[in-house]
Amino acid sequence: MGFFNSSEQNKGLSTLKYVDIKTIKDGVVVLNNGSLRAVLLVSSVNFDLKSSDEQMAIIGAYQNFLNSLDFPIQIVVSSRKLNIGPYTEILKEKAREQRNELLKIQIIEYREFITNLSEVTNIMSKYFYLVVPFAPVEDESGGVLDKITKAVHPAENITEHKELFETYKNQLWQRVDHVAAALGGTGLHFTTLNTDELIELYYGMYNPSEYAHVEITDITKSEIQQM
Repeated sequence: MGFFNSSEQNKGLSTLKYVDIKTIKDGVVVLNNGSLRAVLLVSSVNFDLKSSDEQMAIIGAYQNFLNSLDFPIQIVVSSRKLNIGPYTEILKEKAREQRNELLKIQIIEYREFITNLSEVTNIMSKYFYLVVPFAPVEDESGGVLDKITKAVHPAENITEHKELFETYKNQLWQRVDHVAAALGGTGLHFTTLNTDELIELYYGMYNPSEYAHVEITDITKSEIQQM
């Protein structure tokens, strides 16, 4: 017995044409046109709190980063409502475990304050993403027949041929490594999203009403690479 009736299944199939993603695997997004995408979650810096010399250094490093690129990138800034539910649950547990009555009361009052504040105010968080692309048409290897086959069925050709996918993925990661090295001069931290994180991210993008409930790994708790 299925989870959807026929009308719901038809509705789901009809909406798929608006989704440009063929599949997500090995931390790589494969689009319908056969091109690949890697997504980096990037930290931010408080530019206004930096000294004049530090600001000039950051600007110069960012300029060098842009000048080092010989392929396009996409920078995405996403604002989303902060989900403080897990944090308030931690406070609730801490209050339950606290033996000092005064500290226990303070934790309870603080939890109530945070909860009430989130109800009357939209507490927003900003996430910064850098999207690195690679398209099969950039691959110079192969004969004319291979290139025609890739052009006719680009996504199927990649997903159904493991060796071809691995070749393109390696070329994509070379670009990611280049971006990582160049971006490190700006003082920013970053992490590459894995498959699960990519699914959560794109699910939230295509389902904005549920976006606040989707949790992406906190960059401070991820395996951060610092150049």
